[in-house]
Amino acid sequence: MPSSFLIRPIEPRDDAAMAAVIRSVMPEFGADGPGFAIHDPEVDGMSAAYAQPRSAYFVIEREGIVMGGGGVAPLVDGEPDVCELRKMYFLPQARGIGAGQAMMQRCLDAARGFGFRRCYLETLTGMDAAQALYKRNGFQMICSAMGGTGHHGCDRYYLREL
Repeated sequence: MPSSFLIRPIEPRDDAAMAAVIRSVMPEFGADGPGFAIHDPEVDGMSAAYAQPRSAYFVIEREGIVMGGGGVAPLVDGEPDVCELRKMYFLPQARGIGAGQAMMQRCLDAARGFGFRRCYLETLTGMDAAQALYKRNGFQMICSAMGGTGHHGCDRYYLREL
């Protein structure tokens, strides 16, 4: 399988595929119980959820198949200059090909374009590759959650200046 991929804004035709990715990847890391993003109402309608102001969601497509995605949006109940890196998940076949780094760059560029000054994210113990990516991109671990995401299942929190 070639390692080339395309990152593009999500479209309504991608909603079912992206929901399937989220529902496949999150249980892989034990993130399928209460307090995880897998239960967010937006999972089944990502294109509409990220059509809101100062929000963007991108999918990674490889050989015409949606293999993952990631986005940014204002942090719920957060300060106006803080966005959240949200729902960045990739199927196993999209890992290790540079897609995570490319998606991270696309999301951070979008966040800057929306005027955010800081980017926050939540994750959990065991998502080691993801945390290594966050650290390589300047995210620093913080002690507690920010905003009101409702994701009380997460136990790792990161923030970076944009």
